[in-house]
Amino acid sequence: MNNSDAVKNEKLKYLSLLSRQYPDINTACTEIINLKAILNLPKGTEHFLSDIHGEYEAFNHVLRNASGVIKDYIEEIFGSTLMESDKRNLATLIYYPELRLEVVKRKEINMNDWYKINLFRLIQICKRVSYKYTRSKMRKAIPEKFTYIIEELIHEDSARRHKHEYYNEIINTIIRLNMSDKFIIAISNVIHRLAIDHLHVIGDIYDRGEAAEKIMDVLMNYHSLDIQWGNHDISWMGASSGSIACICNVIRVSCRYYNLNTIEESYGINLIPLATFAMEVYKDDKCERFISSDEEDGKSFAEKDLISKMHKAITVIQFKVEAQTILRNPEFKMNHRILLDKIDFEKGTVVIDGREFKLSDTNFPTIDPKNPFQLSEQEDELIEKIRQSFINSEKLHQHVRFLFNKGSMYKVYNSNLLLHGCVPLNSDGSFRTIKISGVEYGGKALFDKLEEIARSGFYAKCGTAERIRGQDYMWYLWCGACSPLYGKDKMTTFERYFVDNKELHHEKKDCYYRLTNNEEICLKILSEFGLSGEHSHIINGHVPVKVVKGESPIKANGKLFIIDGGFAKAYQSVTGIAGYTLIYNSRGLVLASHEPFSSTIEAVEQEKDIVSNTQFLELNGGITMVDSTDVGKEIKSRINDLEDLVEAYNSGLIKEFSKSEV
Repeated sequence: MNNSDAVKNEKLKYLSLLSRQYPDINTACTEIINLKAILNLPKGTEHFLSDIHGEYEAFNHVLRNASGVIKDYIEEIFGSTLMESDKRNLATLIYYPELRLEVVKRKEINMNDWYKINLFRLIQICKRVSYKYTRSKMRKAIPEKFTYIIEELIHEDSARRHKHEYYNEIINTIIRLNMSDKFIIAISNVIHRLAIDHLHVIGDIYDRGEAAEKIMDVLMNYHSLDIQWGNHDISWMGASSGSIACICNVIRVSCRYYNLNTIEESYGINLIPLATFAMEVYKDDKCERFISSDEEDGKSFAEKDLISKMHKAITVIQFKVEAQTILRNPEFKMNHRILLDKIDFEKGTVVIDGREFKLSDTNFPTIDPKNPFQLSEQEDELIEKIRQSFINSEKLHQHVRFLFNKGSMYKVYNSNLLLHGCVPLNSDGSFRTIKISGVEYGGKALFDKLEEIARSGFYAKCGTAERIRGQDYMWYLWCGACSPLYGKDKMTTFERYFVDNKELHHEKKDCYYRLTNNEEICLKILSEFGLSGEHSHIINGHVPVKVVKGESPIKANGKLFIIDGGFAKAYQSVTGIAGYTLIYNSRGLVLASHEPFSSTIEAVEQEKDIVSNTQFLELNGGITMVDSTDVGKEIKSRINDLEDLVEAYNSGLIKEFSKSEV
């Protein structure tokens, strides 16, 4: 059999499988018509978020208000016909229907009138947000028990007088049968679902804030999304896989931000052995360097004392384990980051980069100066208990598997390159490389190789060299000098804890952050990932944009957008805002900058929305249709296959099936 015959046979096999889904000419032709119609609809709205850092309430609100998209729809539909207070009320009702209904019922005298007014308003908004979608897609977004009613109401023909009375009667019946609350909740959720067609999360869901697991639960139920891993995410992914270095890091960061609830309560990981060990080993140590400086953390002295001791205990273990990781991976080229063996325990000093510095803390009861990287017997037993707890946490495993399934090192989508940190560059603008198993990797190839290895750390068979290597590389992705997720020359964790010299705390950023102010460099990076044209961009987060110092998220004449503006409260005093998000609709790209979010309670009770400022970054020069998107390419490929199937039916190569045969 020659190549041509082999290709024909493979094609025929594929069409035979496709025929099970479309068993005759009519069903195949109907789907072709449907798909061709979709190509001529405006593209769906994309929503870009980055660096959420466990701030569930702010994240949830931005998701619910779609970075101002829903408010824009309200303004577009009602304009000057509604007072600002009514618009705020309506927006809050859409964002939080269940909670807002409770507030309204406490205050409103005539609920029937209120229901009637707001049901009509919600229907108008639902009509507007649904214009980009086929009835089939609409139907999938509507709860089954309300499908008929909502479809009837949003496809109302106001020009037909008797039909209008029919719609009025539907509304009146909903109110009379006490279905109003359920209907309002249902239609508000439909509006959420249709306002944003696809969500992009550009890394760092975890750490700092206290509810990363709630964010993950929301994302797991979101209708359409992709995730680009951040270095904080990969650390948790490594921890769930069993990497001791990542486990120590996750616990250390959680101690630093007094956020152990995520580990203990949300993921059911037992840290009592760590607490017991820390109170025993460091009972006479005040652990002052390990106490949070946040005076509004709400912790008692006893809680702070315990957490600071746990913090120090896990940090010392982490430095030991990291040294072991570096030594068994010489290709990391990180030996200069092994510092425990550079300590002079008698003098209380450490040698860093050939210079001697005084230590601010010299109490290291578990370190053997002759073998500083070896875990004590107690430490070894402790860390194995914790490791077992991490790898057996069902909820954490579920969340991490989702990150692997929906996530990646980067994403190319509708002419945009999405990545969390950077594309490592040399000072001359060439792609920085590292040697992995004797082969140099840089640019796109580096991303692809690192992702392949990281996946093996989770999916390879337990105990194998491949799995251990993958876990070590997940740790490298957290803090390595050529990690695209980190983007700095080193992580100065040791120096920040133990040396009072701010010069040593400096972490030099990758050349990417300086060179990408140059449009030519951005175009070179885009080309490396297969993108070109005036509407191609790089979108990344990771580095907070210090608005208070005049920094802009827009770089290189609009070829690069950095949208980490500070979701994390810990950054907001530095950035001056509470995050950037992007909206990419059929008209173009819109940048939204957000003021700090107060709370869900205030949003519901006082109708306090996040104050957001939006600006168009780039107009498409018309309405972009699905036809010219990545989804459009997939649809066209599907149409070609279906047309081949119809031809195969017509030529008798494939038989049509009756309903009973399917």
